[in-house]
This record gives sequence, structure tokens and C-alpha cells, in this order.
Amino acid sequence: MLFGTTGTSQALGPSGTTPLSIGVMRMVIGGTGLALLAFLLAARHARRSPAPRPPLGIRPLSLMVLTGLCLALYQPLFFLGTERNGVAVGTVVALGSAPILAGLLEWALTRRMPTTTWMAATALATAGVVLLGFGGSAGGAGGTDGLGLLGSIGAGASFAVIANAQRRLLDTGWDPFTVVGAMGASSAAVSVLAVPFVDLAWMQTPAGLVMALWLGLATISVAYVLFTWGLSGLTAATAATLTLGEPLTAAVLGIVVLDERLSVLAIVGLTVLGAGLALLAWGSRAPRDPAPFAVEG
Repeated sequence: MLFGTTGTSQALGPSGTTPLSIGVMRMVIGGTGLALLAFLLAARHARRSPAPRPPLGIRPLSLMVLTGLCLALYQPLFFLGTERNGVAVGTVVALGSAPILAGLLEWALTRRMPTTTWMAATALATAGVVLLGFGGSAGGAGGTDGLGLLGSIGAGASFAVIANAQRRLLDTGWDPFTVVGAMGASSAAVSVLAVPFVDLAWMQTPAGLVMALWLGLATISVAYVLFTWGLSGLTAATAATLTLGEPLTAAVLGIVVLDERLSVLAIVGLTVLGAGLALLAWGSRAPRDPAPFAVEG
């Protein structure tokens, strides 16, 4: 639910912001907080359950840095999508495309044939995104904005890379909190480099400061720690089902709080996309190896 407040927080923020400036400050604050919290929890876990840690070679270090780069890239792409198409559509497309693209990437890397359920879910979700592309807001003339749609799908692609990279780190024995802490630290480091090139005048207003702190600490630092902690006690099926709470939260907030109105075709698209995600979650009940570390927005 914390993840699902991201788009609404942006929409309720001050004027003069840009997707890039919001994304940069979100990761500078949130990535730093996430690294501190996650590394503290990783050290605590190591003290309670001492076990040999895998060697930090070039490959695991590269994967950790890659997750940070993708998380930093995700930010402006996600906010571009919600800015141009609204919170409901932008968030659902970003999160709906993520598991589909993650599955395609895993297929390309491992050559493991996807299940029939996954392919059916992919077809449904893709159809939903297409319907959204022709739908858009109620009363809108041109349907969903193309650049915003590409931004949302790009954010989903960033998710897909993160999920696959973290899966490989966990498969080699890395602690989940170490993995997510490295992602936070590297994303904050990358985002700091962009600070001189973005206009942060909106940060000087109370509304801008509150928005930046909420987006950074609540929707990154606290949310990722809670999500990582929760995964340790959940089955893959339960975790996959609970992640559907994020687009649901975002869509409800967009319609109820921001008074967004969708066309009939866009509503049908959201419904079809939701059905694809639900089928994807249901399919995760099949026996499989340990649940991958999922990443949200």
C-alpha cells in the first residue's frame, strides 16, 4: 500500500516539479535510508545466523550496481507515465508490464519454456495495455498519451532487470537485506550525480519537502524493508497475490482522491490487465524453487 501512494503523492505535490527532479530526490533520500536500514538488518541477521557469505567478485558486484542503476532509471520513467496518463493508468501499466517483461527476460536468459498459465496471463495483460492505449481519460480526445505509455512500460522493464538480477544474487547465497541494501546505496550514489542538473526549487516549499520525504522514506526506505522482511515468511503465491495491492491502491487513490475519470474502454483495459495479473498470481501456486525476491515501485 505504501508503494501504491507514489503517483498520488506526486500529483498532490507542488507545481514546478519534473519527473526527473522528483525521481532524483526520491532516490537520494530513499536510497540512502534504505541502505542504512537494510545493512543494519543484514548485520543483525548475520549475528543471529552466522553463515559464510559468498565472495564479492566482479559478477555479484556488477549485478548489485545494475539493480541500483535500474532503480534510479525507474523513477523518472514511472513519474513520466503518471504525469501524462494519470495515476491509475500510469501505475497499472508500469506494474502490469513488469512481471510480463521479467518473465520474458528470464526466458531469454535461461531458455526455460514458460508455463501455459504464464502465457495466458501475458496475453491478457498485453491486451489490457493495448486497450488502455486506445482508451485514456473520459472525455479525452486522443486516448492514452504515447510517451507516457512508453515511460510506464520502460519503468516495468527496469523492474524486470532488477528482479532477474536479484534472483541470481539470492540463488548464489546472498542475504536479501544485503541485496536490497546494495540496490539502495548504488541508486542513491547514481542519483546524487544528477542533482546539479535538475531544478530543485520546489524542495524549498513545505509541500515539496513533505512530498520528497514521503516518497523517499515511506515509499522506498520503509516500504522495501517491510517487503523484504515479509517475503521471509510468505509463500510465493501469497507474495504474488499481495503485490496486486499496489496497483489497486494506486487506481483507487487516483479515482477517489484525484478525481480521475477513465473512459469505458480504459476501464475495460484495466479490468483485462487486472485479470492477467490475477491469473499470474494464481499460477504461482505451482511447485517451484524458492520464491524470487520481487521488486515493487
